[in-house]
Amino acid sequence: MAGTDYRKRIRYFLGLIICGLSLQVAAGARAAGATASAGAAAALRARHAQLSQALEHNQFQRPLALESNDSPGQLKGDIYAVVDFPYASVNTALNNPAHWCDIVILHLNTKYCHATTAGLLQMAIGKKFDQPLEDAYRLDFSYRPALSSNEYFAVELAADKGPLGTSDYRIVLEALALSETKTFLHLTYAYSYNFVASVAMQGYLATAGSAKIGFSKTAASNYIGGTRGIVERNTMRYYLAIEAYLNSLSSAPAEQPEKRLQSWFSATERYAPQLHEIDQNTYMKMKRAEYARQQTAQ
Repeated sequence: MAGTDYRKRIRYFLGLIICGLSLQVAAGARAAGATASAGAAAALRARHAQLSQALEHNQFQRPLALESNDSPGQLKGDIYAVVDFPYASVNTALNNPAHWCDIVILHLNTKYCHATTAGLLQMAIGKKFDQPLEDAYRLDFSYRPALSSNEYFAVELAADKGPLGTSDYRIVLEALALSETKTFLHLTYAYSYNFVASVAMQGYLATAGSAKIGFSKTAASNYIGGTRGIVERNTMRYYLAIEAYLNSLSSAPAEQPEKRLQSWFSATERYAPQLHEIDQNTYMKMKRAEYARQQTAQ
């Protein structure tokens, strides 16, 4: 009996030690996460200060700045903007994988999106017209909530492989509370490409994409074209989809899908030289059908 009591006491004290170690590890992880969030928030706040003039005076007639980069094998676009929504509302709206499907479906090339319980966004991308899902390209994004605090959060959508020799797709969103009614957003859209993709892009730019332009200007004050124009247009389309989603939240739930479609198309038409592709009736008809398909297909 004495031996049994001794073993019970040993197990009891071991349990306390393990529990204490677990609490210490959890506390350490929370502290590390809080430190990382604070550091990221400070960096984004500094970036907001650096961009104060660009946010106030720009071609967009709104507090928005766009940057792009075409380095060897990678395209990247960044948008910084101030939106008139409280941080808590933005966090609730954009820190959820299912909500991102309602955002990305607004893009012309997104044909389908389904958020799984495992945090995977199963997407199909294709042409700028009605297209059967079997003819679209499957692109699966993992949803990664990176950091979160009461003033800052970051989420990342990542896909390792894309169509036609593209890879390493990243859609990253950071949000920072500026005041009770304003939030600072930073959206990054980037992907890598190999020789096959480069040849395909150059073929597109020499034909259908030859007259298309971006938003940045050259030293001669002409709008850029080429690959930077491509990534700038798509970065802007995704950003306007985020804004359309946020704007729709003031409507009744049943009215939100239609409001998002109308808001996104109207927003892109404000930048028609860069973003116009199809007329409104064609867009609305196509997207209504794709949204309905998204609610049923798995």
